[in-house]
Amino acid sequence: MRHALTIIGLAIAAPLAAQAPSAFTLTSTEIAPGSTVKAAQVMNNMGCTGQNVSPSFSWKGAPANTKSFALTMYDPDAPTGSGFWHWVVYNIPADAKSIAAGAGDPKKTGALPAGSVQGNTDMAAPGYIGPCPPAGDKPHHYVFTLYALDAALDGIPANATAAYVGFNIHGHTLGKATFTALYGR
Repeated sequence: MRHALTIIGLAIAAPLAAQAPSAFTLTSTEIAPGSTVKAAQVMNNMGCTGQNVSPSFSWKGAPANTKSFALTMYDPDAPTGSGFWHWVVYNIPADAKSIAAGAGDPKKTGALPAGSVQGNTDMAAPGYIGPCPPAGDKPHHYVFTLYALDAALDGIPANATAAYVGFNIHGHTLGKATFTALYGR
């Protein structure tokens, strides 16, 4: 009897497992969760000598009804009192599954998925700004988050702050995938 119940339980569970939504995940070839950000992704300014190349990203398992995505890079440890926004990209099309390395360079038109918009960072300009914490400071945490949104974020002014874009992101979030990496000098 016990064997028959186990077989029945497995027969019921298998179709349910096949229908279960997959986890929403974000990965990067250049930066692994919990790793140290490599020199290629570090800023080349303010005493840092990196290459300032934005990392690539890919994702899977987005929630049903996703209409667009937004990607952010945030340093909560920056000595500003409010952290530091290193990258803000929104209106990434719902059918996009990746962003290529180097796509955060605002001079590279067409590098991001069609329709994507780069918002201003805390350097008051759009595009990717790599890590560059103060020398001697403890390693900072860099939080990469991809938001699945229930709408495109139309109507945001071109010079909008990261906080303004973030307000709009949070009002439309269906789900998010995130990981953190570290960098210190």
